[in-house]
Amino acid sequence: MDVLKAIKERRTIREFTDQVPSEEQILTMLESARLAPSSINRQPWIFGVVWDKEKIKNLAKVTQPYVENAPVVIVGVANYGTSPEWYPVDLGIALEHMVLTAQSQGLGTCWVGTFEEEEVKKILKIPSKDLTILAMLLVGYPKTIPDPKPRKKLEEIAFRDEWDTPLF
Repeated sequence: MDVLKAIKERRTIREFTDQVPSEEQILTMLESARLAPSSINRQPWIFGVVWDKEKIKNLAKVTQPYVENAPVVIVGVANYGTSPEWYPVDLGIALEHMVLTAQSQGLGTCWVGTFEEEEVKKILKIPSKDLTILAMLLVGYPKTIPDPKPRKKLEEIAFRDEWDTPLF
């Protein structure tokens, strides 16, 4: 799939079918994250992949109720000790690589950024020292695909050379 096509077709998916993504699909997503750029190549990321329905149900209790609908949850953990100023950007890039890879495989995703971090760490037995959870991705086959959200026009978000100069 063309990258721009994947970007244009990507939607936030909160309702999934019962079909579970294959291990191969998840590994392809993880490989795309592994190849993401990072500041000074520090690669401060670790990804927890949660397939266990009981753990997903427990995650939903400390995040958002719709998390329970996901067949797979990928938890983006950063070792902020290795990259204190850049880990949010680095991990965000890696997670978005996974989002676009999922889209190219016919999977849907949803970013989850609201959660009780210490509770998530307890559920997944993530040690607290130098590790923080930036976000989670819900992954599965979309039950429905929402219409696209409106976007600003390009001329509203870009300028040429100086602030008040139109791009074209």
